[in-house]
Order: sequence, then C-alpha cells, then structure tokens
Amino acid sequence: MMSEDKSFEGRIEAALYSAGRPISVDELCRAAQTTSRRKVISSLLKIIKKVEANFAAIEVIKVGDDSYAMQLKPQFNSMAKKFANQPLLSKSIMKTLTMIAYFQPVSARSLSARRGSSVYRHLKILESMGFVSSTAQGKSSSYTTTEYFSDYFGLPKDKTKLKESLKRLFPEQVEQSLHQVST
Repeated sequence: MMSEDKSFEGRIEAALYSAGRPISVDELCRAAQTTSRRKVISSLLKIIKKVEANFAAIEVIKVGDDSYAMQLKPQFNSMAKKFANQPLLSKSIMKTLTMIAYFQPVSARSLSARRGSSVYRHLKILESMGFVSSTAQGKSSSYTTTEYFSDYFGLPKDKTKLKESLKRLFPEQVEQSLHQVST
C-alpha cells in the first residue's frame, strides 16, 4: 500500500506529467488536495531532485515566479518530435474500429461496402493489435471487439452499454455511421 507522502507526491507528479504546460503552485495544491503551499513546494523540490537523478531527457523546471513544468530537456526536442504526432491508429482505421464496435458482429463484406476495400487492411491491423477478433461465416468473416479493446479504451465490455457509450462519446461519428448504413 502506498504511504500518504508517496500518494501526495504522486498526485503532484501526475498533475505535472499530464498538464503539458506550466502549472501554478495553487493548481498543484488542488491536485494534491491540500492548502499548504509550503508542503507542495517541499514535495516539488524532492520531485525535481528525483527527476534529475533518474532521467536523462526529462526535467521539472520553475517557470516564472509561481509555476512548474515537467518537460523534455531542449536537446531532446527535435528527436522527440519524430514520435510525438504519430497516433496509434490512423483516423481511417479508427473509423473502421468504431463501426465494428457499434455494429458488431459485422461482416468484412458489410464493412467493405460501407468503408471501401481498404477495410481489409484495417481489419488485419486491428486483429494483430488485439482490438478485434473474427469468426468465419461462410466465405466471409464476422468481426467483434475484444475485451482488450474495452480495457484499452476504457469502454464497457457489455455490447449494449458499449453502444450507448459510443453514442454519448461520439454522437457525430455514430450519426455518420448510421447514415452510411442507410444509404
């Protein structure tokens, strides 16, 4: 079990890491669930020392009078940019995955009719990543999402609840998918 001090520092680290921008000490107080600026600053100094001792490319710096940021050291920026804008899945593959999640079980033939022949490449990629599984149905295959898909994206495993979540999270995309089916 995590000690109270580790949990306190962990909340500050999480805020610094996830913000992607400088965060004021007041914001860090809220993240750490305290009103003690002194305690937050003390923890920040410990975090800075730990980061300096353990990471070659990451630093925590003071920005202005009252803010701190976790960032890459400048000498690593150009190298990191090569990786920063590469999403796990392309927009086109994500659309295919969304259609599978919403309409499952759905045949490859049906997906191809809606999305075009590139869907077969999408299906291979999605299956190799463990997001979908297939079962043979005659000359075609039927696709459904996997538990790994639900765990990875934080979505319900139950297909009905998944459909409701997709409608709530992506109303425009679901509407477009429904429109593609009706045309």
